[in-house]
Amino acid sequence: MKDIAKRAGVSESAVSFALNDRPGVSAVTRDRVRRVAEQLGWRPSTAARALSGEGSATVGLVLARPAATLGVDSFFLQLISGIQEILSERQLGLLLQVVEDVPAECAVYRRWWAEHRVDGVLVVDPRTDDPRPDLLAELGLPGVVIGALPAGDSGRHPGLSQVRADDAGAMAAIVGRLHELGHRRIVHIAGLPSLAHTERRIRSLRIEADRRGLPEARSLTTDYSDTQGAAATRRVLEEDRPPTALIYDNDVMAAAGAAVTTGLGLSVPGDVSVISWEDSALCRLVRPWLTALSRDSVAFGRIAATELAALLDGGGARTVQVPLPRLIERESLDRARS
Repeated sequence: MKDIAKRAGVSESAVSFALNDRPGVSAVTRDRVRRVAEQLGWRPSTAARALSGEGSATVGLVLARPAATLGVDSFFLQLISGIQEILSERQLGLLLQVVEDVPAECAVYRRWWAEHRVDGVLVVDPRTDDPRPDLLAELGLPGVVIGALPAGDSGRHPGLSQVRADDAGAMAAIVGRLHELGHRRIVHIAGLPSLAHTERRIRSLRIEADRRGLPEARSLTTDYSDTQGAAATRRVLEEDRPPTALIYDNDVMAAAGAAVTTGLGLSVPGDVSVISWEDSALCRLVRPWLTALSRDSVAFGRIAATELAALLDGGGARTVQVPLPRLIERESLDRARS
């Protein structure tokens, strides 16, 4: 208000009257104040409205993924449930927006900052080349990254808290178990290639395959949808040396892949074992029941929201490691037969 008053040549009280549409200033003064405010990037503050009883403090969450894949993604539904539990206890609102890509997500952060819409943000799906941490530092927005930043980026952003999942350790455990069961031709149907956790899973598969002498193990990337998961499954199963085990980065692709496998006249798990990275009710609704990695995604959301609340209370940023998920072995996993 001081900056606007100085530039517009009026008192701070006149600025307040003009910006809040209150009587006490002329139409000419009101227009001049608003033009200056716009030039300075001012937007109405929802935080101020919260203090006056007109609203509530808010944190933001932007999902930059194809909208069609989010409606069937059990991980995000559970994650948001956990986030909302903590925010409700703190009487904080959650502002959620879905966008097409990271540049659009960055534009949302800039707009939210300019309009004082949120006090902090939860950031999902860290990228291999991620502009968001630098942007949040520039804007001064507190943030919690859900999922680990790339190894080289973690130390560059001491102001961001992280809730880390051990994707590399989980993939190593899956490959180790498949190796014990005699599987040598393993294909990983992965998610989006730009995501840091996708890169970690692919790299871990490659490292474990090299260590165990599995030259035919490999990864294929998709958009996480059942359509692309099914297409990738059909492609690899129609090869001359098809895999004996398939690892999918989510439950929807795993269910679609199992359906494609049986549609090709193959047996699950007789010919092909199937593992889902995410466990959900879907894994127990298809036949055979799907082997899956089980992790508490609701607790993941609770931890992330708790860390953001701590930042908003003036606490320091820190990194929290969630427990390694465990493999729940069901009917879709068996010993390799060829």
